[in-house]
Amino acid sequence: MSELNKIALKILSNGKGILAADESNGTMTKRLDKVNIKSSPENRLLFRETLFASNSMKDCIGGVILFDETINQTSNYGKTIPAMISETGAVPGIKVDTGAKDLANSLDEKITEGLDGLRERLKKYYELGARFTKWRGVYSIGEKYPSELAINSNAHALARYSALVQESGMVPIVEPEVLMDGEHSAEECLIKTSEVIKKCFEELIIHKIDLTGVILKPNMILAGTKSKNKIHNEEVASKTLECLKKSVPNEVPGIAFLSGGQSEVEATENLNIINRNNDTNFIMTYSYGRALQQSALKFWSKDIKDIKGTQNIFNHRAKMNTLAAQGKWSNELENK
Repeated sequence: MSELNKIALKILSNGKGILAADESNGTMTKRLDKVNIKSSPENRLLFRETLFASNSMKDCIGGVILFDETINQTSNYGKTIPAMISETGAVPGIKVDTGAKDLANSLDEKITEGLDGLRERLKKYYELGARFTKWRGVYSIGEKYPSELAINSNAHALARYSALVQESGMVPIVEPEVLMDGEHSAEECLIKTSEVIKKCFEELIIHKIDLTGVILKPNMILAGTKSKNKIHNEEVASKTLECLKKSVPNEVPGIAFLSGGQSEVEATENLNIINRNNDTNFIMTYSYGRALQQSALKFWSKDIKDIKGTQNIFNHRAKMNTLAAQGKWSNELENK
């Protein structure tokens, strides 16, 4: 086993998943505004460290993706945030892309930027304690989209990012997100997502990436948010598994799904059915942001000093997802 493979397995094994706490300050401000909390560095830190100090970090969370502001902060417990996370047994990670910008010659689509100066930033993040990273490419589904240009450009960027990350001794999360927005059917989502993921791995192989030290973070196969033809959970699971079996090389140790606009329970239930039907060698787990944090954030906003109450809500959500990552979740356990 390579060192990178060991890190990937530490993050993903035993039903553990990834807490995506890497919202940019702009995104976090929108979330805090919605619950009438001032978005200051102190409040952003207070909410996040409340989750990082919860009991479920030891049992359910294998890795935490941080934002640049957070990885540089010291918690109110007197430890740096990466040290606080590491002490729970989870692995600190860092989002390293600088966001999606308009793609030249296809302005309705996006290309993710952040390669300039990345090698130097990775050295700094490694010294701060990060051992894995995240880079997100985004793709829309429409009559002409995603275009070949968007698919190729984002795959190339994800591969160049992955090469620099592995060179620095960290595991890259490769996140090609085909967005739920739109009227497309689940079948169209299956076709386009398969195309996107296949191209990503073609580029990763060209760039000599050690696939045993990569984590894929894809969307599940769902109909668009405006589609009249929604599909039931069993079909979400079967189409998602079909996509991954066709598109992902066997060397990849695991897949950590993004929730991509699903509700908390929906994201948990779909993950559970995927794992009940999982006939692959891939570990299938979660890398959720909102679908792990939303209820905790709402509760916390009513009284930001009620640390215990907020942690109880988060612990429940993390436990449900860890059960789902083992195919052991049920409605009865959800509502206990």
